Amino acid sequence: MATKILLDCDTGVDDAMAIMYAALHPEIELLGVGTVWGNVEVPLATRNTLRVLGLVGGDTIPVAPGAAGPLAGGPASFAHHVHGDDGQGNIHDGVAVRSPAGISAAQQIVELARKHPGQLWLVPVGPLTNVAAALALDPELPRLVAGVSLMGGAAGCPGNVTPVAEANIHKDPDAAAAVFRAPWRIVMAGLDVTTTVLLTAAHRERLAAGGEAGRYLARILQHYGEYYRDEVFGEWACCMHDTLAVAAAAGTLAVRLAPVVHVEVDTSDGPARGQTIADLRGAHRGYPEQPGAHTTVLLEVDPRLAEEAVELIAAHRGSAR
Repeated sequence: MATKILLDCDTGVDDAMAIMYAALHPEIELLGVGTVWGNVEVPLATRNTLRVLGLVGGDTIPVAPGAAGPLAGGPASFAHHVHGDDGQGNIHDGVAVRSPAGISAAQQIVELARKHPGQLWLVPVGPLTNVAAALALDPELPRLVAGVSLMGGAAGCPGNVTPVAEANIHKDPDAAAAVFRAPWRIVMAGLDVTTTVLLTAAHRERLAAGGEAGRYLARILQHYGEYYRDEVFGEWACCMHDTLAVAAAAGTLAVRLAPVVHVEVDTSDGPARGQTIADLRGAHRGYPEQPGAHTTVLLEVDPRLAEEAVELIAAHRGSAR
């Protein structure tokens, strides 16, 4: 049976790939997408999501706009320098898109969780504002979902916006803290693994030789890879962060090391703000059980997911299932 997934995206470049992967994979049933601030503003994230879904036959999948800024208020910051002014690699695609759903992303989470009790995986790959808002709407949510597979955090590696904090968590630590505290199963696909599964120039060429969806993804990846070339890797390559969280939820990611440990989020105003503090002290003893722990932290995964995702998207020529 296909894994039922609800994505929550701040749709930039890597989000677009995750949406395509979720919509096209035969072992995934994508029931909806919520949009959130983060890489870009919510109206732009919503437009990008609708455009990407249209490329993979997902025109019946509802897209619900969500939070425009942090849970506790304050300014919202964005990553246009990484994803482009349009959030899609500065291709400035002007294709018209359909209208979004008439409910909020938080409401959509609650409604789908209640419609599919025990079956739905929440896969938030941006700031966790919408998920925290859904928890506030329905405190019973943790017992209604199969789990939360999120892209965010850094357990045993450096952050990417501060020495210790990853961008999605750092943007809204208060929301992240609420999500990590809630009593549900969490899978954390953080920088420990998302920086080890890379798209190369050869992958981009294969996408460019594929169908319309592949060609679109190849176009938007160019700017994204140039950012990584100049700021991170020194050569054209890029992380496919968000797809790992989708694959982890669906069981299509080969996991090599993933202890279940306690994780807390630093919500202070000091230099550790946004840090995901994972208790990895059992590393030298094979990670013995930590009573009450409910977060599976991915530390080592098979990098062949990049090859599999590229093949899936490049091969798409028609509408989705």
